Amino acid sequence: MKNTAYQSASEIVLFGALGDLSRRKLLPALYQLDQVGLLNPESRIVAVARNESSLEEFTDFVMENLTNFVKEGLDSDVIERFKSRLVYQQLDFKDTKAYKNLAATLANGHKTRVYYFSTPPAIYGDISDGLKAAGLITDADRVVMEKPIGHCLESSKVINDQVSRYFNENQIYRIDHYLGKETVLNLLVLRFANSLFTNNWDRNSIDHVQITVAESVGIEGRWGFYDDAGQMRDMIQNHLLQILSLLAMEPPADLSAESIRAEKLKAVKALVPIDRTNVKDKTVRGQYADGYLNGNPVPGYLNEDGANANSNTETFVAIKAEIDNWRWAGVPFYLRTGKRMPAKHSEIVVHFKQQAHNIFKDSHADLPANKLTIRLQPDEGVELQMMNKIPGIASQMHIQENKLDLSFSDTYENQRVVDAYERLMLEVINGNQSLFVSRNEVEAAWTWADSIIDAWKSTNESPKAYAAGSWGPVSSISLIARDDRQWVE
Repeated sequence: MKNTAYQSASEIVLFGALGDLSRRKLLPALYQLDQVGLLNPESRIVAVARNESSLEEFTDFVMENLTNFVKEGLDSDVIERFKSRLVYQQLDFKDTKAYKNLAATLANGHKTRVYYFSTPPAIYGDISDGLKAAGLITDADRVVMEKPIGHCLESSKVINDQVSRYFNENQIYRIDHYLGKETVLNLLVLRFANSLFTNNWDRNSIDHVQITVAESVGIEGRWGFYDDAGQMRDMIQNHLLQILSLLAMEPPADLSAESIRAEKLKAVKALVPIDRTNVKDKTVRGQYADGYLNGNPVPGYLNEDGANANSNTETFVAIKAEIDNWRWAGVPFYLRTGKRMPAKHSEIVVHFKQQAHNIFKDSHADLPANKLTIRLQPDEGVELQMMNKIPGIASQMHIQENKLDLSFSDTYENQRVVDAYERLMLEVINGNQSLFVSRNEVEAAWTWADSIIDAWKSTNESPKAYAAGSWGPVSSISLIARDDRQWVE
């Protein structure tokens, strides 16, 4: 459906336009928005990068990547319109004086702009300084900041302060692409539009929650970045804590950004601190060793190209997180994420409490509890595991577990599942911050994560080894088994 209510943010300025994120996600997302008529007809896409390049060369670059990453194929009319939007500007991001060249390029376009910082966060301040010096910042502009915002709480504050000198908080969009996923957005609908869950979403009905984000890939050439970050900073501090906050938050007053972000912040702030006194009981950190994936040998982390043979960086983390409030007291949230695991697999499993009394003992002595599974990838959907009678004429009532399965691809087979970056880019253009992370959320998440990282350092223990292609160290099984529970795999 075409949208004729075009937005004012009609200049989209991509810093780092030749980078991996741009070619894989941002440019395809903008193409898809153009395809369905959600870009202003006069909008330009101003690509900014360090490399010298002609517009023709950049256009070829765009076409190559749209061909590779737009699965549905390209529409020739849309392509011609999209190509006409492209502008290329070479720029040394750290040369404040050079931004006058960018100002000259932007002078011919609309005055309201989206500045997308698809660059290392360390230069967000340099870009902001350059934009200010060239007179390119107004109260109508918006800036998008990619994660990770900092390496710890203090570095996060520095980066945010650098950008906040020139942009107000209502102009800043801190992106976490997990918040754009259909199944993550559906958490709000599941929780607050269905009385079945709304009235049973607390410690009285729920036994525990598992959140798993597994990756089959290794570091994929990102050694320099990843060895400094590790899985805790790369995944837990942002993606998994964002999912947890949506699961655990109190009902917001409405769907406004202010209401949703306020409740998410309360949930993160209510997390019980993990420090040197309890880190061994509450966390497991691992590092993948040589192993096999899909029958093929793969090298361990320390044997990757360019590896630091003495690295203690974790590639796996499991955490027993607890929330200290009335709703969730006594309900653990088990978080697990790692690289070189058996499959790319992300899901949330909500385990409800067992029935207090079993009247079906004759056919099912141990009545299993209901489970709600929210699949984030690869097969997005929702699944409810429950008991059902087996059809038959026998006098004894036989029951078994069945699944009510809402697979997005099957249920909405005629509707394309929108990529997270498409939705998030549209929300920026629309000026809606509800799917973006506030500064307070970022800092609360860093406060909790930093305490764990500092505790690991104080123990001076190396991460536990696990074979590539496995589900992590044996001690991660023990983490949950101590509570008489087990991971869903």
